[in-house]
Amino acid sequence: MVLGTSKQIVSARATDKQIQAVSQDGGIVTGLLSFALDEKIIEGAVVAGPGEELWKPKPMVAMSADEIIAAAGTKYTFSPNVMMLKKAVRQYGIEKLGTVAIPCQTMGIRKMQSYPFGVRFLADKLKLLVGIYCMENFPFASLETFINEKLGLSTDLVEKMDIGKGKLWIYTQDETFSLPLKETHGYEQAGCNICKDYVAELADVSTGSVGSPDGWSTVITRTDDGDTIFQQAVDAGIFEIKDIDSVKPGLPLLEKLAKSKADKGAKESERRRELGLPVPW
Repeated sequence: MVLGTSKQIVSARATDKQIQAVSQDGGIVTGLLSFALDEKIIEGAVVAGPGEELWKPKPMVAMSADEIIAAAGTKYTFSPNVMMLKKAVRQYGIEKLGTVAIPCQTMGIRKMQSYPFGVRFLADKLKLLVGIYCMENFPFASLETFINEKLGLSTDLVEKMDIGKGKLWIYTQDETFSLPLKETHGYEQAGCNICKDYVAELADVSTGSVGSPDGWSTVITRTDDGDTIFQQAVDAGIFEIKDIDSVKPGLPLLEKLAKSKADKGAKESERRRELGLPVPW
């Protein structure tokens, strides 16, 4: 299956107006981690929080819903959340941990749980892994190039970034700017070119905007625990949902992009193998 294993696939958004105001799309990551924290399913969550430089995230351990909400929104550069998991358990004493990760990080976390040598104290403490769709990720210097040089803006003026309809969108308080994605090619992290996972197939719950209308997110529950927690949140009124077949553009677009990334990753992996370069699969 091009979208990986699933229990259910729906279009959803958070009902909380505060979460809607700060979230990227439907507020699924923020809403789900906040719900899990409030319901004691987890005791804390590792998220991509604000760093010393605007739009350069720094992993943080959120111990309250307010801290999770403060970290809401997609940052299109790398946040090393995985390195913070050990600190969350050892220094914060968290026994039930949640986190959000992009597909490559999700692979690393699952490998760690499968072969827990050296992290035995951590592997069984992760109770909720939320994955976000990711086609590619950019070094912070690349984002600065897009904003400062290609668009002629100050990074300090940017209030939100988004990717959709073939463009990178940059929002300031007063204006909206866009950059064709073809102009971002070559600026991505090198590992993105061999990654074949667009939809975080190994997460408990995966989510992203593709397939759903503006302001909503497509949610894929994958594990029994992920499906149970998400359904509890729906039953509690945290999310409103729609049948994915009733919305546009729906699953065909998501499947198309997932297949495109898988094919592209396989092709680049083969090219590197032919050059004698190492590849992870």
